[in-house]
Amino acid sequence: MKKILIVEDHADIRKLLRMTLEFSDFEVLDVSNGDDAWQVVRQVRPDVVLLDVMMPGAFSGLDVCRLIKESNELCNTQVILLTARGSADDRQAGLNAGADEYLVKPFSTLKLLEVIESLEGSIR
Repeated sequence: MKKILIVEDHADIRKLLRMTLEFSDFEVLDVSNGDDAWQVVRQVRPDVVLLDVMMPGAFSGLDVCRLIKESNELCNTQVILLTARGSADDRQAGLNAGADEYLVKPFSTLKLLEVIESLEGSIR
């Protein structure tokens, strides 16, 4: 079973994502900020991280994404950025940080599942 970490500071969005992913038979963990995300990622080593860009704490989503992709142990972890920031510059910043995908809120849960499925070939 694939492990997915949801990193989102809005509890209602975390709950919706969790319910969607658990229904699709993923093992789901969630945290509400970048600091906790970095700690959990290093301990659990999820297959996929759904990562909000703007969060409270020392680490933004872009920071956590960079840390994951720069880590030899975690560089194969797939990162999908989930954000309200949809400008071309924002998208480029996300891709420069190493994101595998970039979804702009609001997005459908079906679209998210499609994106995760499209990445599955890259997941070990």
